[in-house]
Amino acid sequence: MQAQTEGRRGANLALLLRTLRARGPLSRAQLAAGSGLSKATVAPLLADLERRGLTERAGTTTTQGRPGQLVQLRPGAVCGIGLDVRPGHLGATVTDLTGEVHLRRQTSCDTSAPEHALDRLADLTRRALEDVPEADWAGVTVAIPGQADRVTGAATAERLRWREVAVVDGLAARTGLPIGRLGIDTDANLAARAEHDSDPVDDLVYLTGDHSVAAGVIANGTLVRGADNRAGEVGHMVLDPLGSTSCACGRRGCWETQVGLDAFLHACAPRHDQVHDPELAPGERMTILRTRAERGDARTLDALHRTAAALASGLSILATLLNPQKIVLGGYFAALQDWLVAPQRHGRTRVSASTLGFTAGGKGAALAALRRVLDDPTVVPVKAPKAGGSHEGASA
Repeated sequence: MQAQTEGRRGANLALLLRTLRARGPLSRAQLAAGSGLSKATVAPLLADLERRGLTERAGTTTTQGRPGQLVQLRPGAVCGIGLDVRPGHLGATVTDLTGEVHLRRQTSCDTSAPEHALDRLADLTRRALEDVPEADWAGVTVAIPGQADRVTGAATAERLRWREVAVVDGLAARTGLPIGRLGIDTDANLAARAEHDSDPVDDLVYLTGDHSVAAGVIANGTLVRGADNRAGEVGHMVLDPLGSTSCACGRRGCWETQVGLDAFLHACAPRHDQVHDPELAPGERMTILRTRAERGDARTLDALHRTAAALASGLSILATLLNPQKIVLGGYFAALQDWLVAPQRHGRTRVSASTLGFTAGGKGAALAALRRVLDDPTVVPVKAPKAGGSHEGASA
């Protein structure tokens, strides 16, 4: 009986936390209305969240009648760390429960050597923990541009030349962090969650615009994973069976060979050009190409027009098959949206550019790391009360 009561209390705490996250500062009465709980139930729950340092008071309501004390999530109280891996580069993002990004860092790395990449990911994790020392940390999630086994913590990614790399175990061994707070998922799934977090439409498709091309699919508000967490590998749809270009998967004619970042860069410039410099971050390369396009460079514009057409062919299939309300294009598609996103028309499906660009996977990974606290706020310990402080629940 006690376990049931504690479980129900934990679920109600999580409900209030999610309501505050979705709707911003609210009074006790507004929280009761928004959560479906009674005001009498809400009051002690708010006091509990405040004792854990998860919420704080934030002024009073301005509506007619008796002013109500507003409550909001406390910025920086709990943070999640998102690590993202792409060929030649690693990144780290730190986000709190409000969605505010406290840190974003990128570095070049030979990611084809998995042990070296794990060493660097561990360094990024330690630096992130040191740079935000005042926060409780919820966990660390790694975004993988390939297949991610969420049970074993292993990753396989053709573009990285990784096969069954023990990412979670490797990070735990290098950082000393508990395995229960470490996780992995695909970059497409995590990016889709990041987009859904900012615009929670029921049916959404996020398409990565990177070396690998994959989709994160949200249907009826739920992420579609498939039998082995491999749903969304749309870059390997064969759109040109007689194509002459080999894909990293070993086949020919995959969509990725037409719209992947590698294919686009090679169409834009010869191999010795600076846009192929692995030391340059993807965003820097896109700035160079955008400048060339704006100046009317024929080769760049031809590559953009051909890519836009190939992109449209695949998007037409996704729009017809999945019937989403919205398709969000990320990575280099978003960076060059005037040429690659603006021309797209697919019936009633809205097509837009991601505002997160190449950082969507890292942001989504940080949000996924926070899920542990959002699902059960009691994992955050109660703080020692401040001198003269009070933990009474907010008034209506």
